[in-house]
Amino acid sequence: MVLIEGEAGMGKSRLVREATAILKTEGWRVVTGFCHPLREPLPYGPVVDALGKVGPWLPATGLPPTAGALAPLLPDLADRLPAAPATLGHPGALRHQLIQAVRSVLDAVGRVILVVEDLHWADDATRELLLLLARDLPDQFALVVTYRAEDLPPGAAALGAAYRPPPGAGGTVIRLSPLTENDVADLAGAALGAQATPELCAVLHCRSEGLPLVAEEDLITLRDQACRDVRELERAEVPTGLQEAVTERLTSLSPTGAAVVDAAAVLAVPATEAQLAEIAGLDGDAAAEGLIDALRMAVLRETDTGRYAFRHVLAQQVAYRYIPGPRRARLHRRAIDELQTHDPVPLVQLAHHTLATGDRRGWLDQIEQAVDQAVTLGDTGTAATLLHRILDHPGVDTERRSQAALALARIVHYGVDYAVTVRELGSVLDDPQLPDAVRGEIRLGLGLVMVKVGADPAGFRELAHAVDELATQPHKAALAMVNLALYERDGAAAHAWDWQDRAERTVRDGADEMSRRAAPINRLILMARDGDAAVWPLLDRLPRRDAAGAVLGHATYALYALAEVAVQLGHDRRARALVVEVGALLDHAAHGRIECIPRVVELRLDLLAGRWTRLEDDYAAVAHAHPDVKQIKVDRALCQGHLAFVQGRRSLAHDHFATAAAAARGTSEVDVSIRIAAALAAFRLAEGDPQAAWAIAEPALSMVRGLRSWARTMDLLPVAAEAALACGHHALVERLVAEAESDLCDRDAPAASAELAVVRGLLLRATEPARAVEHFAEAQHRWQDVGRPYEVAKAAERRGEALTCSSPEDAAAHLADAAHGFTELGATGDAARCQHRLRELGVQTARRPGRRGYGSQLSPRELEVAELLVGGATNQDIAQTLFLSSRTVEKHVARVLAKLRTERKDIQSRLPHADRRGSHEPA
Repeated sequence: MVLIEGEAGMGKSRLVREATAILKTEGWRVVTGFCHPLREPLPYGPVVDALGKVGPWLPATGLPPTAGALAPLLPDLADRLPAAPATLGHPGALRHQLIQAVRSVLDAVGRVILVVEDLHWADDATRELLLLLARDLPDQFALVVTYRAEDLPPGAAALGAAYRPPPGAGGTVIRLSPLTENDVADLAGAALGAQATPELCAVLHCRSEGLPLVAEEDLITLRDQACRDVRELERAEVPTGLQEAVTERLTSLSPTGAAVVDAAAVLAVPATEAQLAEIAGLDGDAAAEGLIDALRMAVLRETDTGRYAFRHVLAQQVAYRYIPGPRRARLHRRAIDELQTHDPVPLVQLAHHTLATGDRRGWLDQIEQAVDQAVTLGDTGTAATLLHRILDHPGVDTERRSQAALALARIVHYGVDYAVTVRELGSVLDDPQLPDAVRGEIRLGLGLVMVKVGADPAGFRELAHAVDELATQPHKAALAMVNLALYERDGAAAHAWDWQDRAERTVRDGADEMSRRAAPINRLILMARDGDAAVWPLLDRLPRRDAAGAVLGHATYALYALAEVAVQLGHDRRARALVVEVGALLDHAAHGRIECIPRVVELRLDLLAGRWTRLEDDYAAVAHAHPDVKQIKVDRALCQGHLAFVQGRRSLAHDHFATAAAAARGTSEVDVSIRIAAALAAFRLAEGDPQAAWAIAEPALSMVRGLRSWARTMDLLPVAAEAALACGHHALVERLVAEAESDLCDRDAPAASAELAVVRGLLLRATEPARAVEHFAEAQHRWQDVGRPYEVAKAAERRGEALTCSSPEDAAAHLADAAHGFTELGATGDAARCQHRLRELGVQTARRPGRRGYGSQLSPRELEVAELLVGGATNQDIAQTLFLSSRTVEKHVARVLAKLRTERKDIQSRLPHADRRGSHEPA
């Protein structure tokens, strides 16, 4: 991934041409697309233009069906591509299809470099496509973009704030700066040879101010006119930029050459000879003579498609300003007449020329037609750009302004950059001329994005405000209401069913059938949150593939939300099945904003199920692809913290838990706060600080009690109870158990029931250990049914601990089972704790094979220390995990580093994974 930044005329395109010429000799294939401000609607136009050149490299067979979505856009390649898939009639769905198609074609081509020039002119959709490609680069693919930083939106980055360099991929940002005097001297020497005197080079540098394009223009003039007189060059007016250099060339044109150049300057896009002749008002022979003159003077150039354009956009701008006003207006009118003969009519260009003639009403009509055309073609990026032009134009009447604002809000909602989406919608809302109904619909979109992507409580305030503004649009007001029903903070949970009932009443007698079908879907989420077992049979009634787009979108989101709740309740197998179904439905519903979230739920299920081998890598991939989604940041940090914690790397675990807490600050999601509190409290308990653990757990527990959400305590209840008991709050824990038992008696909440069994055991552990054992055994069996092996091992450990006084042999058996379970999972810290307890009971634990004299090899204990060091454990972590004194740990660490002949930071390279499994030899 290479980004090349530089102002106009700085040599970005030349650098790309020179570099790719070399790469082509090394077997790379290069395709180039160009962005420009008057592009007609075409989804991802610059990328599609570039892909139109890959025909000779496509395989005869084996292209995946997804590539067929490009067939309508690349008619010349239609016979090489699979059949186009069915159109889903939804902007988000079409976007998804096209993005998949682009990736499929790039994968099939092999070693290919995609160059996109002038990214500062790219529409939003093209920029988002490039962002998605850059986040997850296909194999054997390189992406190069050029842009001018000064022409990007204020504060914007080339690919948006959401771009992060992908892990493992090479790349750089190249910022081109002005040429030094020595650079200009080298350039002049290459062009003029020995006649490039120091005096001439100094004048060239002064005139160009280091801008390569200006220096090049002067050198072309000097070479073509055989002018080597420094005094003549000095007498010419010193340019401050390119204008004077281009103007000098314009004044040298013949009358017919000037007419052709004027026509090209007004058109502002590459044009055919016939177009230039028509607009210039020349017959064929005169136009040909003029075009030859413009080419000879290097004012125009021929493109690889047989059209003619200026050599640089700055040259076009200078030439345009050089045309007298009345002649400019006449040329624009001729351009309008010429463009209206095309089929289809290039509406964006037509609107540009219409506005240039002063016809504002005609311009608005054509811009609106161009927007409709772009949306129909799925080119939401061009549509958004055109809508911005309407909103930014002074004097647009309120009705048209409202229509443009609504259209923009609907388009922006499909963006992939959360920060940009919120900023765009917020800026539209700032327009004081918008009517309430329009403002309400836009605010509804803003609130939904804030809630579903950013987990921002402020989004619910926007939704509540939108309800009032949407009084005349009940079906849209109902959408705000059903989302308000899902908010649980600030006392809102008490009104959840009120909002849901109100939403259903609002649409019950309305004419909008989709709203009548969609609103009740939300009821299932509320039922599941309450632990109502009746919800699960109702899932089969949800509309799926035969539903209209909006209804299917609501149903898909509901299934995802139900998967989330199922995990919280302990229905892990059901949750995994729902996640799989959501993934399949997303291809049809195109609910772009939750495309990544089912994967996060799947990874959370992997964590709970003990599938830890690739978990951190999988989380890293999802986090990299979606850096602006708060839920991913939180889940990833919690996963990393849990894995570090169970492996004895407590310092690292605390850092990850703190990262999760920071990422979740201000979140609207109650379950996130509960999970973080449970993790941090468990950490403090392990550190031997129950007071700190209780201080963390108590506010979260109060939240659970206030919400009466005992069905979804998510590991908090046992941790809070253990901390409270250690602080002497026995009566409080008894009250908690009573509350939870009362609330759960008619709830379908397997995880909460298992947690409650643990807490009952903790209450009785000191006074009635036999009964405590029964409760721990119940918890162990319940966790086995749920499918969470780490919790099964923890329950076995508690069961063994409760038996140590009354039945040491049985205690040892359960502790051994726990140690085995932890070891199988890779929870080395927990396994070490159980083995230490077994040794205290006088049970000889199995050790790694070895002998008493280890010489230069690592002993079993040293190997344990080495493995913890590889994981980033501190000496204190090692001492706590292996139950050793600080002095003993220091000795072990010193011996390990000496035997491996390495330093602490390099130990991983000296202790490969294969060696850690069995051999004690240093690498």
